[in-house]
Amino acid sequence: MSKIGIIGDRDAVLGFMALGFSVHEISSAEEGAKLLHTLVRSNEYGVIFITENYAVALEDEIGKYKDLPLPAIVSIPGKEGSTGYGMNHVKEAVERAVGADILFKD
Repeated sequence: MSKIGIIGDRDAVLGFMALGFSVHEISSAEEGAKLLHTLVRSNEYGVIFITENYAVALEDEIGKYKDLPLPAIVSIPGKEGSTGYGMNHVKEAVERAVGADILFKD
């Protein structure tokens, strides 16, 4: 069974420990890049969540893994709230997969 990991600053990720996530606290983008590489290479993770503030800084690193079937690397809002970055990337991935924008706003 694949693990679910989350990468971000302490305040944003600790609560996910109660859900059984593998929680990885970081304090810099450089630390995040090394950790992301380690987690992907371990082949233990099906999904790795990264808080938006670090996902923005690690966009190039994340891009290296976007064509791999696993792990799915998904950005989520951090303690500051959503910036829209994560949703834009989900939208782009859906457009790439199905060839059209199928995500509608109310």
